[in-house]
Amino acid sequence: MKALVLKAPGEAAVEAVPDIVRNPDQVLLQVRSVGLCGTDLNSFRGKNPLITYPRILGHEIAATIVEGTSNADPVQKASVAVMPYSSCGKCPACRQSRPNTCQFNQTMGVQRDGALTEYIQVSPDKLFPADLPVPELSLVEPLSVGFHAVQRGRITARDTVAVIGSGGVGMGAIAGAAFRGARVIAIDLDSGKLEIARKTGAAHLINTSSDPLPESLSDLTNGSGPDVIIEAVGRPDTFRAAVEHVAFAGRVVYIGYAKEPVAYETRLFVQKELDILGSRNALPENFLQVIRMLEQKRFPVREYITATVTLAEAPQMLGRWS
Repeated sequence: MKALVLKAPGEAAVEAVPDIVRNPDQVLLQVRSVGLCGTDLNSFRGKNPLITYPRILGHEIAATIVEGTSNADPVQKASVAVMPYSSCGKCPACRQSRPNTCQFNQTMGVQRDGALTEYIQVSPDKLFPADLPVPELSLVEPLSVGFHAVQRGRITARDTVAVIGSGGVGMGAIAGAAFRGARVIAIDLDSGKLEIARKTGAAHLINTSSDPLPESLSDLTNGSGPDVIIEAVGRPDTFRAAVEHVAFAGRVVYIGYAKEPVAYETRLFVQKELDILGSRNALPENFLQVIRMLEQKRFPVREYITATVTLAEAPQMLGRWS
């Protein structure tokens, strides 16, 4: 069968790979659609420290069930979203029912081969059936990462939430906070992304290429700052901005991570008595929440997907995107 293989940084090609050897404990899937995101772009550029080469990319997966496990009832050819993370079941995170941050996690398309191929097989507990169009199924995983950040921030309808970054994952955080009824402020440099953020549920937009962030946030919160700030960019300046501009007794959630050390004014941690939280991957309930949102037609799918190409065209698309 064919697969998109990233052989080295900047070197992607569609190649023949061995057919699957069936595992009776796993479900055989025909891959229907795979999203490419910033993680894949970083892998292509050689800037993803977690990836090894060669690697088949692909972790935002929509698929159709072809064959069930040997112990299962006859399988309907259901369409499913796929959770691409592994977990060991034994590390401290897994013992606390937080397998999304398993110490030994291997994400498809990063630490192990992914889904940009014709068929894959996965454990049945990683499947999320849904009556959604195929393109929407491939959005479930990236949006669930933002929904998990919202869960980590304990966001409710009483909160004002600022999301720094309106890329793929940031848009999921905006959608997740709005889905919980929070008042959402979207922050980005790109006016086009901000307009999509408005359709996603942001009540207010701040374009930091023209509007100063401190004054804008102060004006929108009567000088107190947002109750929660979610950082979805991964830059030292935005890491610091989250701590500086969040309200006293506020919560800061980091999704991305900066690629260099970050110098903080640590007195703010204590003076504000902040909750500073990391957020990694997603949990099953986040997948189910995203599916429910998509079923309710509460997300601008058409604007979120910027291009659709065939497997054969994907290497050239990665190059142009880079």
